[in-house]
Amino acid sequence: MVAATATPALDLPIDVRLVQAATRWLTGVAVLAIGAVGLGWVARQPYFALHQIRIEGDVARNSASTIRANAAPRLAGNFFSLDLQRARGAFESVPWVRRAVVRKVWPDRLVVSLEEHRAAALWATDDGNDKLVNSFGEVFEANIGDVEDESLPRLAGPDAASPRMLSLYRRLNPVLARLRAGDIEQLHLSGRGSWRAELEGGAAIELGRGTDNEVLERAERFVRTLPQVTGQYQRPLEYADLRHVDGYAVRLKGVTTQMPAKPAPKNPKR
Repeated sequence: MVAATATPALDLPIDVRLVQAATRWLTGVAVLAIGAVGLGWVARQPYFALHQIRIEGDVARNSASTIRANAAPRLAGNFFSLDLQRARGAFESVPWVRRAVVRKVWPDRLVVSLEEHRAAALWATDDGNDKLVNSFGEVFEANIGDVEDESLPRLAGPDAASPRMLSLYRRLNPVLARLRAGDIEQLHLSGRGSWRAELEGGAAIELGRGTDNEVLERAERFVRTLPQVTGQYQRPLEYADLRHVDGYAVRLKGVTTQMPAKPAPKNPKR
């Protein structure tokens, strides 16, 4: 009986092994490329087109159908190829939309969650085409006619100042309302940082410069001491200038006077 002997493995030359490795690598690349092309072709087929856009969240200013009609022409691609960032921009370009969150739902649907602007004030511009300020102090563009019945205050100042101006308006209006001359109709901030408030009753108040707290303290002192003047003359306020160091000047209808910032002591020392 003859024992079988194993045939030794052939030791291939290095150049042959390199050719075999390169062949396997190229074959793998080709398979992946063919697969990618195939997937791309499948992804472009009509049955992956988006057929439904569902609108959720705030739609008080726009109907869902209006929002879809405005945004849809800017949506390019199907379920796989649609760029969500661009889709978000398409919805946020619709008037009154502040923020949009867009997500895909298999197999052919977009769900869009919206947050609308809530108008808090008008924003005056140099060209006379007023814009709007939302509750966050952000300036945005929309049809002013949509808010003409809401009696919004008007803010006028440097472009970047809208958040600060809205914040000061909210704190200042309750103070000046105690004058019983109406709410603030317009709040103005000059390029040099000086504040001016115009009231619904027609009175104008120069509030001067300083931090918000300094302006508020000045207004509070004015409101607290003004009855001493109006009580004496029984005339409505027309104008006040709070920029004086030692007090403030006021003009009532038909009367002009000046009040010290602090009452003089009753028994001054001699």
